[in-house]
Amino acid sequence: DGSIADVASTYNPQIRYGDDVITRILYAVENNGLEELRDAIVTSLDDLLTTMIEKHAIGANSIRSVVIAGNTTMSQIFWGLTPGFIREEPYTPTVNFFPLWNAETAGFRINGPSPVYTVPCAASYVGGDIVAGVLASQMHKNSGISLFMDIGTNGEIVIGNNEWLVTAACSAGPCFEGSGIRHGMRATEGAVESLVIDPRTFEPSFSVISGSAPIGICGSGMIDAITELFLTGLIDRKGKYVRGLPTKRIRDGAEGPEFVIASNNGRDIVLTEADIENILRAKAAIYAGIALLVKKVGLTIDMIERIYIAGGFGNYLNIEKSIIIGMLPDVPIDKFRFLGNAAVAGACLCLLSDTMRKEAEEIAGKMTNVELSVSRRFMEEYLSALFLPHTDIGQFPTVEKLLRNKP
Repeated sequence: DGSIADVASTYNPQIRYGDDVITRILYAVENNGLEELRDAIVTSLDDLLTTMIEKHAIGANSIRSVVIAGNTTMSQIFWGLTPGFIREEPYTPTVNFFPLWNAETAGFRINGPSPVYTVPCAASYVGGDIVAGVLASQMHKNSGISLFMDIGTNGEIVIGNNEWLVTAACSAGPCFEGSGIRHGMRATEGAVESLVIDPRTFEPSFSVISGSAPIGICGSGMIDAITELFLTGLIDRKGKYVRGLPTKRIRDGAEGPEFVIASNNGRDIVLTEADIENILRAKAAIYAGIALLVKKVGLTIDMIERIYIAGGFGNYLNIEKSIIIGMLPDVPIDKFRFLGNAAVAGACLCLLSDTMRKEAEEIAGKMTNVELSVSRRFMEEYLSALFLPHTDIGQFPTVEKLLRNKP
């Protein structure tokens, strides 16, 4: 009847072969690890499925169809296809459209003849998860210009309407998921998720996921922290700590200057200058991708009528603070819409409707990809976006006004 029976999730088991898709591609190609990577995917999905069907006393043979929506690398590996071409010019995957499999051939422990449908990909770094997300947003049916973005290790961006779609992917890095940040972590129990700094005392107050003692800081907390450090004058526009201020929160640590966010049982949770640099690189890549794509299609930011934000990390974003640090474009807040896990939503539509599967294929076929890795203009946009909020503060008029009105 279209209702959701259950949801299950887990960490990507492929992480032991590499933190990102590039290192996993290298493992598949240079270490003959394709089968290992594929087994890791199928085993993980089977384990999740087994947990759910046992919980609800559903017979495995009652599962009649499966839909897979993943990034291009995951989709290629799931099919046992070499992902090596994804990282080599001209950055063309082995295939973008996949035939139907049956569950037995795919390796799922369910009704053997059940069809397994893979949502098509659009390019090397724009996969079926993005196609499914666009399907869920329905931006491809509207005449107005929309911008879709999925923020994660890769920032995938789609701009367009019911007549055309242009897409690009920029490597933001895994910092918003906790990697490369000294006390970074995913948005799980114990993570500092939001933060405010008193402009007079420079003392922080924060909230922690599940209300437990803080053990680290997640992506939304990082964005809040940098915004607050910037607005209170604790860091400059380059993300460097300002010394000589009346606070003991800024100190010299083992990795250079750092700000103490919290202490828990004698363990300090800090944000180092190196952490800030990593976060600024990530936000710069995302904004540069948006700015370049908008210019590429001959539009301006103000011409975009709706901005859809997808992905698990997007659920926790504070839009205003993301604009202040220069990660998201400075447009009215009411233009933004959170979609949550749009890839799963799109996969559900494909699971339930042949019409939706055809729409997904039309979306993938209509997407024109812009390869940012070979674009000199992208590097120019990226370098300009490494400052808070940007070297051209005129692109962020509300932030400029906010800074001008600071006491």
